[in-house]
Amino acid sequence: MNCPLCLNTNIKHYHHDKWRDYWQCLHCLLVFVQAQDQLNSQDEKSIYDLHENSADDLGYQKFLNKLLVPLIKKLQVNATGLDFGSGPGPTISVMMQKQGFTVNNYDIFYANKPSVLNQKYDFVTCTEVIEHLYNPNQEIKLLYKILNTHGLLGIMTKRVLNQEKFKTWHYKNDLTHVCFYSDATFEFIAQNWGFELEIINSDSVILQKL
Repeated sequence: MNCPLCLNTNIKHYHHDKWRDYWQCLHCLLVFVQAQDQLNSQDEKSIYDLHENSADDLGYQKFLNKLLVPLIKKLQVNATGLDFGSGPGPTISVMMQKQGFTVNNYDIFYANKPSVLNQKYDFVTCTEVIEHLYNPNQEIKLLYKILNTHGLLGIMTKRVLNQEKFKTWHYKNDLTHVCFYSDATFEFIAQNWGFELEIINSDSVILQKL
């Protein structure tokens, strides 16, 4: 068994519930589920189709602003960005465009336009997405590649606190969530790929490409 983030084989069993088993990499501390416990793409999309996130939803805007407000403060005027995993909305591109930024959308289900992944960006947003990625090693390599030097990668995801709290953590009960990150995991990502990490709040981190 390999860790889907760092590819290390030093893995231990972390937790079991009525749906699946969870494992932890002892190198990067990612908690994850194995391929056999991941949904197929059709079942995964059927769950996403039930999401009703809208750019007009003030509550959802407030949630996203936990990342977007500190991110915007770091951006230059006319910065260009990509919303990676934009969902059926989209929402972030609409909000950012109102602030004067140009943003492309990419989503494997709803905006599958590979050409936008061949461009370079000043920032990339990845909100409530990274926990869904089956191969985060590949995706983080991609996001690093498409960022300009000193570009910003803004990520929103709930973070693992400890093994005891994980047992009753609602976040793991969403079967589309397959990878779970802690502060230490983000510190590994920063060191391994060449980012400077800033932990913004309990949901958000910003990684700046060095």
